[in-house]
Amino acid sequence: MTTVHQFVPALLPRDATGDHTLALRDTFRNAGWTSDIYVEAAHDELLTEATYFEEYPDHAQPGDVLLYQLSTASPVADFLLGRPETLVLDYHNITPASFYEGWEENTAEKVALARRQMAELAPRATLGIADSAFNAAELQAFGCPETEIVPILTDIDAWASRHLVDAAEAARLKESHGTGARLLFVGRLSPNKNQHLLVEMLWLYRRWYDPEARLALVGPAITGTYARAVMEYAEELGLSGAVDHGENLTPAQLAAWYSDADVFVCLSDHEGFCIPLLEAMHFDLPIVAFAAGAVPETLGQAGILIDSKRPSLVAAAVHRARGDASLAEHLAEQGRRRLDAFGVAATRARFIEVVGGLEADRAVSG
Repeated sequence: MTTVHQFVPALLPRDATGDHTLALRDTFRNAGWTSDIYVEAAHDELLTEATYFEEYPDHAQPGDVLLYQLSTASPVADFLLGRPETLVLDYHNITPASFYEGWEENTAEKVALARRQMAELAPRATLGIADSAFNAAELQAFGCPETEIVPILTDIDAWASRHLVDAAEAARLKESHGTGARLLFVGRLSPNKNQHLLVEMLWLYRRWYDPEARLALVGPAITGTYARAVMEYAEELGLSGAVDHGENLTPAQLAAWYSDADVFVCLSDHEGFCIPLLEAMHFDLPIVAFAAGAVPETLGQAGILIDSKRPSLVAAAVHRARGDASLAEHLAEQGRRRLDAFGVAATRARFIEVVGGLEADRAVSG
């Protein structure tokens, strides 16, 4: 019987990596494999789903495969470096420290440490799994001997169904604005996400196309100094009443924000996959996105890709996406087709194929 234990720095609810880890454990177990989750920390809601990583040696068995969910710095990385078992990395991207320098030195130091740990883990790993070619290239650059691309396990329909939209939140949002365009971006407030450029774009969009347009920024203010700077910039441009920030939303509340929007706009400089693009596709939102990182491969033909973050260009693309009904319908149809490529059943099967191949390789080499 195959045994694949996952290790993750933090197991959190309503978190992309946490949801992926739990879904992957269930995938392995449904295949008849033994699989548990070992963590540095776990949210109170998920304490019964995990065991602290320091306890793994008491449970270790010959032939174990250890799969590390790599996305941040953690003592778990150093622990795994000292283990003799077969190591697999499931890489979810680490934002380079340069994006945080001058904003949050502690965050810059943490991501720099995470990348140093990645540089040590990659050559040690037997296999690296990445959710995009962009992430796979980073694993290869750090010396991972073999990589496979498998999308992140995310079942959008399980939480983002239109039937799950929070009616009270939807009503509140509708009452809070007029008939102007409602532009949306979902992602933590962080320098690499470029929310300040979205604010600048909104200022120009209101001058040229729609004086009642609004911008919704949804996501945790992880980088506090940057988040404050974004909102202060909006105030300086006379947009303090036109930029809304939502965080700590339930899935149903988040669905209400998507349902309320007219166009999804992404100007991020560094994305390893970008799940919000899939969420926007689910809600048939036209998408305008800067072609950086993994965004082009995640988006496919389901949006307008732009090669510049110049506010005038972005505003014009947003205006076209909102004003051209035939284009909007075409993009929505392309989005529905694109979502099929990330279907849960196919992704689960791909993980079994890739990780199960390790067992076959070891049997052959043995």
